[in-house]
Amino acid sequence: MNSITLRFQPALACAWRVKTTSSSRRIPALQLRFCYGVSSTDHQPPVKTNIRHYCSRMDQGQGMLFRQLFESVSSTYTYLLADTETKEAVLIDPVLETVDRDIKLIDELGLSLKIAVNTHCHADHITGTGLLKRRLFGVKSAISKHSGAAADILLSEGDSVNFGKHCLNVRETPGHTDGCMTLVTGDQTMAFTGDTLLIRGCGRTDFQQGCSKKLYKSVHEKIFTLPGHCLIYPAHDYKGQTMSTVDEEKKYNPRLTKTLEEFVDIMKNLNLTRPNKIDIAVPANLVCGLHDV
Repeated sequence: MNSITLRFQPALACAWRVKTTSSSRRIPALQLRFCYGVSSTDHQPPVKTNIRHYCSRMDQGQGMLFRQLFESVSSTYTYLLADTETKEAVLIDPVLETVDRDIKLIDELGLSLKIAVNTHCHADHITGTGLLKRRLFGVKSAISKHSGAAADILLSEGDSVNFGKHCLNVRETPGHTDGCMTLVTGDQTMAFTGDTLLIRGCGRTDFQQGCSKKLYKSVHEKIFTLPGHCLIYPAHDYKGQTMSTVDEEKKYNPRLTKTLEEFVDIMKNLNLTRPNKIDIAVPANLVCGLHDV
C-alpha cells in the first residue's frame, strides 16, 4: 500500500465516524478525501465545521425528524417536525387537500401528531387543521392570538410549541396580516416564516390588515436578527426554490434590501390580482378550517 493510500484511508473513515456535537456537523466523505497530510500514524481530532446541513429528510444528529411537503395548486409548503425518540410531532401550515397524504406519512413514520399550527390565517387555501383534528385523536390546533381565528392554542410573542425535547419559539411578525408569526427552532437554525418572508420576496400587504411598514419592521427586527446561517423555510414558493438563509435574504432579497420608503413604494405598486379562494378560505380558516368540511 503506497503512502498516498495511507493518507486517504483515515480521512475516509473519519467521514463516516465523525460524531455530531453542539458545534459540529457530519462532513460528507467527498469533503474529507482531500485532507492531505493525514497518515495512518496521525492522531488528530475529527475535523469540525460550523456549517449546518439540513434537508427534507432528517437531522439525526439533533434527534429531530424533518420533512418539507408541497401542495401544488396554492404552492404551499407544509412542514412536519418530530422528536425521533418520543415520536411527538408538529405540522406547520397543513392544507385541506393534502390531509390524506400527511396522515399517511405520519402513520408510516410511527409518529404521534400533537399540534397542527398555522403561521397565519391563509387566504389562498383552506387549512387542513380542522380535518386533522377530526381524523387524529388528541391533535390540538394553534394560531396567533392576533389572527382573529379560533384554535385550541392561541400563541403570542415568546410562546413555545413543544414536541419531545424540541420546541418552536414564536416571534410575532405582522405585516402580511396582523396574525402572522415566525416559528424558530430552539437552536435558531431553522425559521418557518409563513408569508412574512419568502425566498427573494415577501407576502403581499394589500388586504387582510396588510401593512408594508409593519412587514418591513417585522423582517428586519425579528428575522434578520437571527444567525446568518439560520435556514429560512417559507409557506410558499412559486419558482421551485425550497429554502434560503438569513444571510442570503439580507443580501439578495430585492424588496427587503431597500430602504423603508423604497419598500413601501414597491409594495404599493405590485398590482396583484385578488386570491381566487379568499372568499372561501378566510371564513373557513377563521374557524380552524372546519367550514363545510
